[in-house]
Amino acid sequence: MKCTCAPGRASTQAQRPSGDRAGLSARAPGPAPACACAESRGGGRVARAPGSGRLRAPRAAGPPSAMPGMVLFGRRWAIASDDLVFPGVFELLLRVLWWVGILMLYLMHRGKLDCPGGVLLSSYLIVLLVLLAIIIGTVSAIVCVSMKGTICNPGPRKSMSKLLYVRLALFLPEMVWASLGAAWIADGIQCDRTVGNGIIATVVVSWLIIASTVLTILIVFDPLGGKAAPGAPLGPQPLDSRESSQLLSGLRTAATGVWETRVRLLCCCIGRDDHTRVAFSSTAELFSTYFSDTDLVPSDIAAGLALLHQQQDHARSPPEPTEVVTHSPGPFQEADLDAELENCHHYMQFAAAAYGWPLYVYRNPFTGLCRVGGDCCRRRTTDYDLVGGDQLNCHFSSILQTTGLQHRDFIHISFHDKVYELPFLVALDHRKESVVVAIRGTMSLQDILTDLSAESEPLDIECEAQDCWAHKGISQAARYVYRRLVNDGILSQAFSIAPEYRLVVVGHSLGAGAAALLALMLKSPYPQVRCYAFSPPRGLLSKSLYEYSKTFIVSLVLGKDVIPRLSVTNLEDLKRRILRVIAHCNKPKYKILLRGCWYELFGGSPEDLPTELDGGDLTQPLLGEHSLLVHGSLAYSFSSESPLESPTKYPPLYPPGRIIHLEEEGTSGSCSCSPAARYTVRWAHESEFSRILIGPKMLTDHMPDILMRVLDHVVSDRAACVSCPAQGGSSVDQA
Repeated sequence: MKCTCAPGRASTQAQRPSGDRAGLSARAPGPAPACACAESRGGGRVARAPGSGRLRAPRAAGPPSAMPGMVLFGRRWAIASDDLVFPGVFELLLRVLWWVGILMLYLMHRGKLDCPGGVLLSSYLIVLLVLLAIIIGTVSAIVCVSMKGTICNPGPRKSMSKLLYVRLALFLPEMVWASLGAAWIADGIQCDRTVGNGIIATVVVSWLIIASTVLTILIVFDPLGGKAAPGAPLGPQPLDSRESSQLLSGLRTAATGVWETRVRLLCCCIGRDDHTRVAFSSTAELFSTYFSDTDLVPSDIAAGLALLHQQQDHARSPPEPTEVVTHSPGPFQEADLDAELENCHHYMQFAAAAYGWPLYVYRNPFTGLCRVGGDCCRRRTTDYDLVGGDQLNCHFSSILQTTGLQHRDFIHISFHDKVYELPFLVALDHRKESVVVAIRGTMSLQDILTDLSAESEPLDIECEAQDCWAHKGISQAARYVYRRLVNDGILSQAFSIAPEYRLVVVGHSLGAGAAALLALMLKSPYPQVRCYAFSPPRGLLSKSLYEYSKTFIVSLVLGKDVIPRLSVTNLEDLKRRILRVIAHCNKPKYKILLRGCWYELFGGSPEDLPTELDGGDLTQPLLGEHSLLVHGSLAYSFSSESPLESPTKYPPLYPPGRIIHLEEEGTSGSCSCSPAARYTVRWAHESEFSRILIGPKMLTDHMPDILMRVLDHVVSDRAACVSCPAQGGSSVDQA
């Protein structure tokens, strides 16, 4: 151990462990003690404060020579050295059972191998037992080494690459022996049938394991692995240096090309028109922007999400953002909460109807198919001819069932679905005296490409708002519906039938975002337009348009729904939090994943959270967050406490209108009118959705059928609890 004394900060370099993750770290905050001792730890050097027994984060030493999770054959792979615990244990279990079975087969039937060719089969079984024993020993060593260290402390796993070379080399004799066994059995050796079947089983198992290994290699192959800069300088480099800029630009360009190829292969069944090609490029650029500057493998992200969920639950009462307090809803908002909630309950039926028969059958699994199935086989009737549109197929009957309207109440129904072109319907709602335009949410690959075209573009509308920017893909989809409604005369036809009705635009998810932008476009010709956006995406409008939309747009969000919290800025924040919680984690990855699965399935106490964010033995991680970032990237240039800055193509965007938030409180409550879960209904500020929350309901809270069921429950409970005793309170509280 070598000790040095200095009046300023103590620093050292963390060397990159062989065959694994780069070991570069951020500068440790706060002054270092006068004397610090550096000791070798897993291939890197860390600063240790004398007398404290606690490790301090090493100082950044410049960009690594490559940023892979693990390096084999001179290239990086999308797998880390601590990812081999679970596959290794599975293979180990299979190999041990296989070895025991072969041993029992040989011991029980070796006396029956005196047949012609029996010597070959006996030799085959003996060599196979020896080979399996060697493989079992190698796999056991791989599992034991993979269990060591932590995500950001790969030093104890530095021998992993050598073990993997040995394991891969053992596939050659295994393949040869499996081929020989197949050839000998094919020659029709006349021996005991049980022995022959056992040999066949061993050959089949051998080739299955070999095939699964080849498939795994293809999955973890990183196309960018060979594009790491092997000659990158090891010394500190300024963030704006030409070398760093060229390296990052090259990585991002290569990543964009790889992601575009992946998206094209995934969406190979989609046409190749101009909109699709633009969407491919936009999606690839989004993915490359988000993923190209981190050294994270998929299991790292899974572990980070598990830790974040437990961390959120550990912080039982997080402080509310300052903006929530300073921008609390006004009295007029509180006064019309009940009215707007009832409107949301009513118009959600139209937003759900826009999904057509799939959602209806999903909501009614036993009777739905019978109710709408006849429509699929029946020829188009005169009732259908009253409705304009295309590609109705089996949808019309489900729309009638969901909305409760008649054929004559529909003006236009379109299920034409392409990139930037969404299905929609136009109907006359006599109960609310409104012309309803309902836009469908995400249901196809085309819709997903529309969602992922996340860069911003100017929105050309007539309003007093400045900086009118919006989500590009959703803006294009809204323009398509606008052209159909106005240029094709659909709205003119509707208002010629009911001129005194008002215009209402609704939608769910992607449809909610398109409905909000469509309402902004229609605000000038239809000043009384209203919009109800159910679970809209957060990354939709610029700040000025968000403020402008509050006068005529109402959004509804349920619980921890991830979509109203989803934007490029929030994804960057989530990535930053994942990096930070991983860097401060002091447990092996396999323990984090096991505990995370148990916590998601069965719950438990998050008090023993395996992270050092709230105290523990380590005051700083062995490797900091910056060790997981590409040097010179946007995320690298800011500390974890710095405000987020977005690329110019992805400025901060906001959800539309005023927001009603439904939050589950639990099943217990003072009001006995409803035995089911209670929900708090209140106006919320957009800043409450400025961070993605991790939890099992982050996806289910977005489903339209769940939202409809909760709305039914909330509205009925609010009405029923009016008759509750005064001391009982309300099962659905209004904040």
